[in-house]
Amino acid sequence: MADRWQVEVDRSVCIGSGMCVGAAPDGFRLDSARQSHPVAPVADAAESVLAAAEGCPVEAIIVTVAGSGEAVFPPEE
Repeated sequence: MADRWQVEVDRSVCIGSGMCVGAAPDGFRLDSARQSHPVAPVADAAESVLAAAEGCPVEAIIVTVAGSGEAVFPPEE
């Protein structure tokens, strides 16, 4: 696992379920429009952030290795 991850939320896909906040309360927040956003766009790798990405019902969370852009989630085919 890489030490630092780039975390993005595709706000055109996000439905505001809040599952990411439940899985990683230190990693995500919902804004007033119930759209998710990462607390920090580059953060230490964390199982909770990966669980949030995997648990997103619309796969709106994209996690890559900071610097290289290598896919963490969703995995490349």
